[in-house]
Amino acid sequence: MSDKTLTRMDLSDAVYEQVGLSRNESAELVESVINHISDALVDGEQVKISSFGTFSTRDKAARIGRNPKTGEEVPILPRRVLTFRPSHLMKDKVAAGNKR
Repeated sequence: MSDKTLTRMDLSDAVYEQVGLSRNESAELVESVINHISDALVDGEQVKISSFGTFSTRDKAARIGRNPKTGEEVPILPRRVLTFRPSHLMKDKVAAGNKR
């Protein structure tokens, strides 16, 4: 695994260098895209990015879990969780990266 992390700043720098917007405009553009994606997911919509993957939410039902230290049964409340399903192209890209 790599210790590198791609951040919002890295994304806005890439927009700045490749598109030619100012640094502030690039940062605002990246922030706007992230906000649109987040808002859609909060509203229960799927977010599909071609050649990348699909973000969606799903509801998990209540269930009984177990505390691993004590073995005590604990109720787990129902909740919404975020899921990501990579596209086949993204899976292939990542797999090809393993061969380096």
